[in-house]
Amino acid sequence: MYKYSKKEVNCASTYMTQVMKASDVRAQWSQLLNKVFRNQTRVVVEKSGIPVAAVISAEDLQRFTQMEEQREKRFKALDKMREAFKDVPSEKIDREVKRAISQVRAENRAKGN
Repeated sequence: MYKYSKKEVNCASTYMTQVMKASDVRAQWSQLLNKVFRNQTRVVVEKSGIPVAAVISAEDLQRFTQMEEQREKRFKALDKMREAFKDVPSEKIDREVKRAISQVRAENRAKGN
């Protein structure tokens, strides 16, 4: 997970995220674009000490977009499940979930898992 701090941030990826002032980004734009393109860095752009933008590669943007789409699909699936059980008391759902978990665990034990 990305946690913002003042200079550089370790990401789950193999490269660093640089935190830079907008004026420095403007001055080094060409070099930064090359580094970002080669997946050597990501850049968080600050204005008056406040993070206002990020510069990431097109590849990173594509991954981010795919993750957003997957997340949206998952939330829609959760909404459908919630709607299907809207009239069922939460206590009954809790009991059924516990029963199903116990059943699966018992089956796994019987199989030696």
